[in-house]
Amino acid sequence: MSKSLTKRSEDYSKWYNELVVKADLAENSAVRGSMVIKPYGYAIWEKVQAQLDKRFKETGHQNAYFPLFVPKSLFEAEEKNAEGFAKECAIVTHYRLKTDPEDTSKLIVDPEAKLEEELIVRPTSEAIIWSTYKNWIQSYRDLPILINQWANVVRWEMRTRLFLRTAEFLWQEGHTAHATRQEAIEETVKMNNIYAEFAEEFMAIPVIKGRKSESEKFAGAEETYCIEALMQDGKALQAGTSHFLGQNFAKAFDVKFTNQEGKQELVWATSWGVSTRLMGALIMTHSDDKGLVLPPKLAPQQVVIVPIYRSNEQFEEVSKVAKEIQTKLQNAGISVKFDDRDTHKPGWKFAQYELQGVPLRIAIGPKDIENGTVELARRDTLTKEFVAQEELTIKIQNLLVEIQDSLFFKAKAFRDANITEVDTFDDFKKTLKNKGGFISAHWDGTTETEQKIKELTKATIRCIPENTKNELGKCVFTGAASQQRVLFAKAY
Repeated sequence: MSKSLTKRSEDYSKWYNELVVKADLAENSAVRGSMVIKPYGYAIWEKVQAQLDKRFKETGHQNAYFPLFVPKSLFEAEEKNAEGFAKECAIVTHYRLKTDPEDTSKLIVDPEAKLEEELIVRPTSEAIIWSTYKNWIQSYRDLPILINQWANVVRWEMRTRLFLRTAEFLWQEGHTAHATRQEAIEETVKMNNIYAEFAEEFMAIPVIKGRKSESEKFAGAEETYCIEALMQDGKALQAGTSHFLGQNFAKAFDVKFTNQEGKQELVWATSWGVSTRLMGALIMTHSDDKGLVLPPKLAPQQVVIVPIYRSNEQFEEVSKVAKEIQTKLQNAGISVKFDDRDTHKPGWKFAQYELQGVPLRIAIGPKDIENGTVELARRDTLTKEFVAQEELTIKIQNLLVEIQDSLFFKAKAFRDANITEVDTFDDFKKTLKNKGGFISAHWDGTTETEQKIKELTKATIRCIPENTKNELGKCVFTGAASQQRVLFAKAY
């Protein structure tokens, strides 16, 4: 199969879909709208998991696991949450199949095996978790509860795209319980900051922190904080959210605690999460027409060594040196693959690792053995140079840092160049059509205006930026008074 990809400039969506499949990240499955994450894609996700999990635990959170199924009565308890997810729910109604009496080669649902209460396949876990917390919380001594779970969820999407929007996806969801409103708000902001730091430090993705508008916030939340990133095609992608739930779920599930004065109070709540959608963000922020470009901190293999040889004797000679280089690099904490397969030629391997975004590639052949050098190729810039073997470890250590930083600053420069301030609706529409990106504009604060802009342009308020300056102005659509600018964009 040819490894060449559709160019981004020709068809960005097709380029993305081809890249995910050809780079061996994921593929569509036999289940409509659901994906198989392949080993290479899952290896990247494991690195995402490991770094986030470390951060969660450093801030006092513990991992737990809650059931996949949510009784319908529990799901309905918090009305806004239930209403927000109702259209995406998968529902279990029966628990047994039986042989079709009219065609014994087929199975049918046994009508006598109907569940007493229907079960929702979790689209999110607030309901099942808060019904559990009711049993865990009696006193202020039981608080705070800081729980995270790594799990899968199901949201029955009609239009799906690998990693970005699938019927089933992987994620983590934090659910915390607190004695005071202030403590819960601090938790919500802290976790959004953790997401932002992770995105920028490890994924090399610059993000904008802020709050969601009323119509864009999480169903059942009082306030939703978010991080928003900009993809190469000028569309925004919500990369993480953290929700201050107030006492909504405590009221719905009657979760109270006795405070230090002996009085009963409702608990304050948060929830926060990121998903395999981050994989889509990673791909669309850095990759090019030749394939994936991975930041070194998340690359399954930071370096690959490809031997060049014509005979078994040369192969033995080259392999000996290559393995020595591999050991030295591994001892320096660098992940290295030595591809000694004889089933593919070096040119095929070069193309494959370029497609899969391995940050650095070493080619070594008989002439390199003679000269004491290797050919070192960078994936991000597609440049090559010869490096002395004795200098290789330090060179690669420095390059990995340089590549990580370079990817971040390149993405940030692109993002910053694609934030456009507009003051009229005509300019708003022109910018959206001709340039895309984030549009910084005044908004009158009403859901009606936001909805009308969405209907006319398909652009939504991605966030009300954090620490944005107060700036008196007029709403870009209605001309009504406005206190500050917000960021609009078309989004995934």
